[in-house]
Amino acid sequence: MAISIHPSVDNGVKQGKGDFTGGTLTCKCSSNPVVVTLKGQTAHNHVCGCTKCWKPSGALFSMVAVIPRDQVSVTQNEQKLKVVDSNAAIQRYACQECGVHMYGRIENKNHPFYGLDFVHTELSKDDGWSAPEFAAFVSSIIESGADPKEMGAVRSRLKELGLEPYDCLSPALMDAIATHIAKQSGVLRA
Repeated sequence: MAISIHPSVDNGVKQGKGDFTGGTLTCKCSSNPVVVTLKGQTAHNHVCGCTKCWKPSGALFSMVAVIPRDQVSVTQNEQKLKVVDSNAAIQRYACQECGVHMYGRIENKNHPFYGLDFVHTELSKDDGWSAPEFAAFVSSIIESGADPKEMGAVRSRLKELGLEPYDCLSPALMDAIATHIAKQSGVLRA
């Protein structure tokens, strides 16, 4: 039996649509759900093994993408949202009733990803979101209870799905972080 990574990719990675213009994300509440509207396509979608991201029940990984914060708005039941950990770099807004993380926002203007919100597109019924491209923080699933002896099989399954496993972020995102820091320090021109 194949290792289950996340329900959205276990049967193969579904490709996004280049002309996709956005949609809505809905929490898991059966009545009065929180609805977040995204006015654009997401980027850098990936499965994430960190212990901070929301994961559906039974999933080893979360699935998370980014979108410019000015393209994100809460359009229903915003009063149900609360920040999970106010000390975290990413302020994850979760529904207080069902626990689902609706979006994550970085408030530190000096952070390399300031201006981007983190979202879980699996919470949408809309079809066309960007496809997951890689797996981040793979080793961190051990911290969530995954058997360390299974890590080879987990990495093999990720590669089989076309999701290159990293124990950090993808090279493009690591380059973006390093460029941001180099510009802040004056090593590169801003």
